[in-house]
Amino acid sequence: MTNETNKTNGQTPVLTVNDLRVYYETPRGDVRAVDGINFTLNEGVILGLVGESGCGKSTAAMGILQLITPPGRIVSGEIVLDGTDVLKLTTEGLRQLRWSKLALIPQGAMNSLNPTMRISRQIEDVVREHETPQTRMNKDAMRTRILELLQWVGLPERVYNMFPHELSGGMKQRACIAMAIALNPSVIIADESTSALDVVVQRVVAQTMLKVKQQLGVSMIMIGHDMGLMAQMVDRIVVMYAGNIVEIATVNHMFKNPGHPYTQLLIDSVPSLKERKPLKITEGITHDPRNPPPGCIFQLRCPFVMDRCRAEKPLRQAIRPGQEVACHLYEAQPDGSYIDLREVSDVHDA
Repeated sequence: MTNETNKTNGQTPVLTVNDLRVYYETPRGDVRAVDGINFTLNEGVILGLVGESGCGKSTAAMGILQLITPPGRIVSGEIVLDGTDVLKLTTEGLRQLRWSKLALIPQGAMNSLNPTMRISRQIEDVVREHETPQTRMNKDAMRTRILELLQWVGLPERVYNMFPHELSGGMKQRACIAMAIALNPSVIIADESTSALDVVVQRVVAQTMLKVKQQLGVSMIMIGHDMGLMAQMVDRIVVMYAGNIVEIATVNHMFKNPGHPYTQLLIDSVPSLKERKPLKITEGITHDPRNPPPGCIFQLRCPFVMDRCRAEKPLRQAIRPGQEVACHLYEAQPDGSYIDLREVSDVHDA
């Protein structure tokens, strides 16, 4: 597997995740929700984390934020944010890290905002919690800062005194974005922040997040399953399947030349306005997450499965600059290039 820590294409890595494993204990064995993932988030980049429901996207995010609760546990891994190993921090260290360096835009804004508190008070609490005697703002300065944040995310001044139930879904989501950027963090994780919204409001929230990235220069991890939205929003995409990363690529590479069969299936699920095409159904069933099969994690559903896939787990390899795939369909050549076995052998779609 390629170590992305040393392959940042000249960009500065802000967040590095190495061998992160998050398991959930059950009476019949551990569910391997995240089973050894590795990736790097570079400065000023939006990284998309995609896959079907249950693939481990949100669990990976909660692992990075250190918000895993029993029966879940982090089995192993290294999470380095701006040179700090997050897994080694104390409770106080984590409290200081969250919001100031690592913030979350949650999936359900209504469930995340306190229904008994005005929006201004909730943003103020985020700021006050991280102030020191030297940086403490007076009441007028705090009001100015909160109004500035609301303006940043496109909310009118009247939202300052409103309660969450008085806001629309899109407005609540933008209020959560305002809270996330209140302390200018290095990294923001957006956990399916647009999935519960209609397409018009979804676009408004997406544009707000792009504005935050472009004007504040923060790095973002955007979690979702909508490949069409990812194509418009992110710079690079990480594809997860059953707790594993099967492909990492730039947006251009992934949509022009998807490497992994599972990535191709995700892209085929995006409706086309130009042509009518039948829905492509994935054959096979997923494995028991408590007992993954030897070899490739996708073997039970892959249309190109080979004997090698059932015995040997594929390592992630760079099949071309900017694209890494964990798949036996690619064979290394003496000159360092890779060939696709589907193009030179009888490997075919079953």
